[in-house]
Amino acid sequence: MDNKEIVDKIKEVLDRIRPYLENDGGSVKFNRFENGVVYVSLTGACSNCELADATLEDGIESALINEVPEVIKVVNED
Repeated sequence: MDNKEIVDKIKEVLDRIRPYLENDGGSVKFNRFENGVVYVSLTGACSNCELADATLEDGIESALINEVPEVIKVVNED
């Protein structure tokens, strides 16, 4: 896959995850994809939630790594 296809797939996965975050008053915004790393911003209630790290690693990162083989890590940019 070329970079545009990877980014499109990443956005598709995030679009499927977003409603679950929105149910708790938060959301996730895609920033960029570089060298296997997806940079996102957790927003709303997710931005200062004590479970944000778990949401990022166990939810968002896990889903992206499972569905987009080129993704190796997800980083939250505040």
